[in-house]
Amino acid sequence: MAMRKVKFPAQFQYLDEIRDFVAEIARQGGFSDKEIYSIQLAADEAASNIIEHAYEGVTDGELEIACGIKGDLLTITLHDHGQPFDPASVRPPDLKADLSDRQIGGLGIYLMRKLMDEVEYESSTHGGNRLTLTKRRN
Repeated sequence: MAMRKVKFPAQFQYLDEIRDFVAEIARQGGFSDKEIYSIQLAADEAASNIIEHAYEGVTDGELEIACGIKGDLLTITLHDHGQPFDPASVRPPDLKADLSDRQIGGLGIYLMRKLMDEVEYESSTHGGNRLTLTKRRN
């Protein structure tokens, strides 16, 4: 699978470009508009989480995104060198709770898991953090 890699500054104003990047590859892979919307939303959540939490207080962080298609499988990998963060430690959100009472961050992970088929996270001291999102074309 030839993964296309792009580096973005870890800043919110680049989210549009990140969404466009994954949409373009998903479109080439034959994903439907509805699936592409889900993929964009998941990538947006993932990138937002990294910008907000991994690079909290960091102004010159970098986010590398690789995206590719193999058969009917789309893979997005987000790689950063910010603070490690373990999605497994995030409790599923209480969707009945008042919005102001929900803990921050839980919804993003929940959404990513809902929208994509697989969400994997790995972190190493030297290699940084890697979040892999996978979606199968229906």
